[in-house]
Amino acid sequence: MQEKYDFRSIEPKWQKKWEQMQIDKVGEEPNRKKYYVLEMFPYPSGNLHMGHVRNYSIGDVVARFKRMQGYNVLHPMGWDAFGLPAENAAIKHGIHPAKWTWDNIANMKRQLKSMGISYDWDREIATCHPDYYRWTQWLFLLLYKNGLAYKKHAAVNWCPSCATVLANEQVVGGLCERCETEVEKKDLEQWFFRITDYAERLLQDLEKLPGWPEKVKVMQENWIGRSEGVEIKFRSEFGDEIPVFTTRHDTVYGVTYLVLAPEHPLVEKLIAGTRYEDEVRSFVQKVRQQSVIERTSTELEKEGVFTGAYAINPMNEEKVPILVANYVLMEYGTGAVMGVPAHDQRDLEFARKYKLPVRVVVQPPGEELDGETMEFAYDADGISVNSGPFSGLATPEAKQKIADYMEAHGIGRRKVNYRLRDWLISRQRYWGAPIPIIYCDKCGTVPVPEKDLPVMLPENVEFKPTGESPLKYCEEFVHTTCPQCGEPARRETDTMDTFVCSSWYFLRFTSPHSKEMPFDKDKVDYWMNVDQYIGGVEHAILHLMYARFFNKVLYDQGLVPVEEPFQNLLTQGMVLKDGGKMSKSKGNVVSPEDIIARYGADTARLFILFAAPPDRDLEWSDRGVEGCFRFLNRVWRLVYAYAGKIKFVDPLKSGEGLSNRDSELRRQVHQTIKKVTEDIAQRFNFNTAVSAIMEMVNHLYQYKENVPEEEQNLALIKEAVVNLLLLLAPFAPHITEELWEAIGQEGSIHLQSWPTYDEDALVQKQVTVVVQINGKVRERLEIPVDLPRDEVEKEVLELDKVKRFLEGKEVQKIIYVPNKLVNIVAR
Repeated sequence: MQEKYDFRSIEPKWQKKWEQMQIDKVGEEPNRKKYYVLEMFPYPSGNLHMGHVRNYSIGDVVARFKRMQGYNVLHPMGWDAFGLPAENAAIKHGIHPAKWTWDNIANMKRQLKSMGISYDWDREIATCHPDYYRWTQWLFLLLYKNGLAYKKHAAVNWCPSCATVLANEQVVGGLCERCETEVEKKDLEQWFFRITDYAERLLQDLEKLPGWPEKVKVMQENWIGRSEGVEIKFRSEFGDEIPVFTTRHDTVYGVTYLVLAPEHPLVEKLIAGTRYEDEVRSFVQKVRQQSVIERTSTELEKEGVFTGAYAINPMNEEKVPILVANYVLMEYGTGAVMGVPAHDQRDLEFARKYKLPVRVVVQPPGEELDGETMEFAYDADGISVNSGPFSGLATPEAKQKIADYMEAHGIGRRKVNYRLRDWLISRQRYWGAPIPIIYCDKCGTVPVPEKDLPVMLPENVEFKPTGESPLKYCEEFVHTTCPQCGEPARRETDTMDTFVCSSWYFLRFTSPHSKEMPFDKDKVDYWMNVDQYIGGVEHAILHLMYARFFNKVLYDQGLVPVEEPFQNLLTQGMVLKDGGKMSKSKGNVVSPEDIIARYGADTARLFILFAAPPDRDLEWSDRGVEGCFRFLNRVWRLVYAYAGKIKFVDPLKSGEGLSNRDSELRRQVHQTIKKVTEDIAQRFNFNTAVSAIMEMVNHLYQYKENVPEEEQNLALIKEAVVNLLLLLAPFAPHITEELWEAIGQEGSIHLQSWPTYDEDALVQKQVTVVVQINGKVRERLEIPVDLPRDEVEKEVLELDKVKRFLEGKEVQKIIYVPNKLVNIVAR
């Protein structure tokens, strides 16, 4: 064994041995309890960053810990490999996306292996491989055949820089989340998944996820946006039905105008051939340049224009003007909103701006509002007024009776509405899974037969920043024959949103080599659901919602055994430097490769786990890294000092007959086992677990330095060192493996059982009592715990130092704090 801790030789040595031993390879063992731990797989950008290191280190501690606890642990890794950056690289640098992606995968895989993460690399998947996207296409067809995939003409978010469609969730503050270019609106034929069919289940089943952070569940709940109300059938003066959804149908008598979204199909009909035509069209064109986010912002100045047409309120047959406004969206509700300015602040501001009437129909109890003078809308419950036969009713009763009346007269119906919209999956780009649809002039839209999957991405395409998929101009791809009639036909040239690929990858990991189905039913039944999922909170809405949706569809088809894919979720915090998120533009990026080269993977892992609780942001600290490196060197020197002496000694099995100081060291060891076990298993408090291990090392050093060598108990030291290495193993796998071998232990440390603590050892038998004379510390005395007061006083007064300080003085009184302090007051 080397005297110096040389991580540069130790780490590659053990990584190679683990690979040869296939230590991390795992299979189904029906008689063993399973544990599936998964970190969100990365996009292969080419380089790991510290966020990756944190995510994968957390996952690895959990995986190694659970394996040592006796679980059959599935811990896989793969690549979310389709996506726009590869295509942009192709346009910018002339590198084919496939080459760019596979080169990056090779580099990141090398970096991950250098961290010593316990992945079963036999299960590696890449979503851009035909063996994978064949099944992504198969799943698209499953949704299509079950009425859950459809195509429609829609106004979409368009990023002119990335030249692609964006989902609403990918637009942040009116900008593309990737390149921060202003997003425009564009009309295109697009494919959608009917996630709205699952809105209620996605909402209700959040209750089945007690192991998820509350903040993530709230984010999903808000995104689904369930509201209960009534859909009322207003009509235009020409007889066109205009459905309006509202949660405040008790205010229907207060409607003084109706607002349509600029995209509403009725707008064109109402203005055609009228003097309002040009003004409205110009307004519509202007609004369509604004993003969804801008138009729903509270900061937005509300603007509108009169169409020249009127709507009829079905409750009182009153005519109200129809306007088009920028704050109403076709995607939300019905694309039409009733204006009740007395009871909605936005409506009030809009009414004042365009000089529209304000009619009070709900009064606060004991008050009388005046619509002409009110500055603030009254939007709380109250008593209905000016509401025909419903006047005088309290709001809850008015709601109930007005809804009953509407349903009885066929002018409205109770309805539950959701903010959630169907998932737009079409992308006008090359580097994604082709949508397996064929268009035939004779047969129409035809799904590609399953036997013809995968629809392969052609290699010889030209990359131009045109905003259209390069597949459109690839003759050999586009032109095909109809599988139904055999006539010439055309392939769909849009590819799927990459979120489709990541919505089922956790299932593929259970049987990544399955050739008959996306996953093997028996294997998915054994492994699912994922016991612990780990990833950034930025995926709280998009990825997690989509994955839950996919899993529910597959559950309904009898293909998976569980309704929810992820039992427990840990969202780790970001890694910050100088108070901000690491980014190249800020020049505050720390490279994992540099840290590993300088200090080793074990130090990098230990620091990232020790510096903060996993769900909090972590501030990078060079001093903190140095401190963790010094700690590992301390562990090395400690074990090195004892390795030869304890190699052939059996560890202590019980605390019988130990001296007080030996008992105290053993107590510290077993206290640490208890603390670390609970911190990992119950709370994922890796920082406090590492801190407890550091404390234990301090106690071992104190024992080594303060107890004469000939009096040191080697069996106790062996027990302490064995447990120290076992506890540290999930955090620092290389150094512990090397030291395990050095002290003569057989087999890999990572295949050993997790240590258990001895309850008897936790009982403190001795305490050190501080002895003071007139408040000044003069001596310390070791005594049995809870020794009677008179015996403590007797022992204290017999101490030589105490006798010396009390010479010529009279003891006035003795103050005793049990097990802690004796203070002698003397004059």
